[in-house]
Amino acid sequence: MSIKSIAAKIFARKIYNQTRVWSNKPVETQLKVFKILIEKAKATEFGKDHHFDTIKTITDFQKNVPIRDYEDLKSYIEKVKLGKENILWKGKPIYFAKTSGTTSGAKYIPLTRESMPSHINAARNAILHYINETGNADFVDGKMIFLQGSPILTEKHGINFGRLSGIVAHFVPKYLQKNRMPSWETNCIEDWESKVDAIVDETIKEDMSVISGIPSWVQMYFERLQQKSGGKKIGDIFKNFNLFIYGGVNYEPYRAKFENMIGRKVDSIELFPASEGFFAYQDSQKEKGMLLLLNSGIFYEFIKADEFFEENPKSHTVGEVEIDVNYVLIISTNAGLWRYNIGDTVKFTTLFPHRVIVSGRIKHYISAFGEHVIANEVENAMKEATAGTKIVINEFTVAPQINPSKGLPYHEWLIEFENEPENILSFAEAIDDSMRKQNIYYDDLITGNVLQKVVITKVSKNGFQEYMKSQGKLGGQNKLPRLSNNRDIADNLK
Repeated sequence: MSIKSIAAKIFARKIYNQTRVWSNKPVETQLKVFKILIEKAKATEFGKDHHFDTIKTITDFQKNVPIRDYEDLKSYIEKVKLGKENILWKGKPIYFAKTSGTTSGAKYIPLTRESMPSHINAARNAILHYINETGNADFVDGKMIFLQGSPILTEKHGINFGRLSGIVAHFVPKYLQKNRMPSWETNCIEDWESKVDAIVDETIKEDMSVISGIPSWVQMYFERLQQKSGGKKIGDIFKNFNLFIYGGVNYEPYRAKFENMIGRKVDSIELFPASEGFFAYQDSQKEKGMLLLLNSGIFYEFIKADEFFEENPKSHTVGEVEIDVNYVLIISTNAGLWRYNIGDTVKFTTLFPHRVIVSGRIKHYISAFGEHVIANEVENAMKEATAGTKIVINEFTVAPQINPSKGLPYHEWLIEFENEPENILSFAEAIDDSMRKQNIYYDDLITGNVLQKVVITKVSKNGFQEYMKSQGKLGGQNKLPRLSNNRDIADNLK
């Protein structure tokens, strides 16, 4: 055992003990965060516009500040982008993280001196919790790869602009610099396919112990490694690779394919990061869900997803939430986002400590007929339908077919198979059965002959990668929506 791994175990125990203190006092911890946020933002333009000096309670805050998305906050953000100070938070941010996904194009999310450390510490602490629970720290001596965006930044008005993953690359601790891959030069390659090829060349002969990234793009990296190695299993190329760290999308639809490519099971750690904040990480290999980070400068509110579009939906704090209810996540942060709807929905798996799973996106759903289908349901259906079979899925998405050429409307599942089912109709039936068990609205529509059962359309090999490339969203932090309420993706794929 190396000195580095011994030190990692000692540090891991310290962080674990610190986490227990605040996670066992969720309401008290969140109230403390709330008061600090309000106090520090009183003198900002946003604070003055919303009378922060009169806010004494969370109820006051909710009355004074409406829920917003990016478009609603954009007028303030535009002032900050011009270098103006004390707009959303004291001073001005040190970074703007550029993301995509709004009706008006790119989003620019501020990162401040107060908020930036949370992004770094959360990723570190997720690994330390793993070390503390499992006792496995040998991987710290191997090479670690983080598939991420380019770290090249641009500067305007004293603020640096870039992708979040590229910004984070500037904060890799010194003790990891020798272990970290790829090289800085390779990381700066903008074209994703060229970048992956360069990463393969750099890493194929290294002792990789930890691999991290969004599963769909790690899969592409693995495929290129196998091509380069003449079809070897990833576990044979990297004999000490035993930890996969991921975020952004659910790993379960990819797990069977990954285990086949690797040649064995490896431990995994799930993260819940976003440009708007680092919200949760998997703190235990034994418990379902990720630990919600209640002490990291973010005040959370939760609105039941099925009430969200009502005129005045009730907002719940962390002390009022229930297990297995689908909530829209609302945040207020020390980067100056106030009652901000990030678009994600979560469900609590445990309370005390509070753990969550990401159940989907409030804008990514299917309800063409009132069925209210969410990502968590379609992912569970796919998991159940493939369990115990040799079926392997590369990627899939779901869309409604409202006007079929014949017969009743249906949900179309567009699937790229690695190993196809022997009977596609039986496979569709298994998916449909799972969906009906999970979603009573969908079941009613099938029973009432409003919808016909699931229809599967096979997507050609690399079809999803080609689609993402055509949209300018190949690689990096880009994610394919698991389902849509329209046919924009489905029709492009077909």
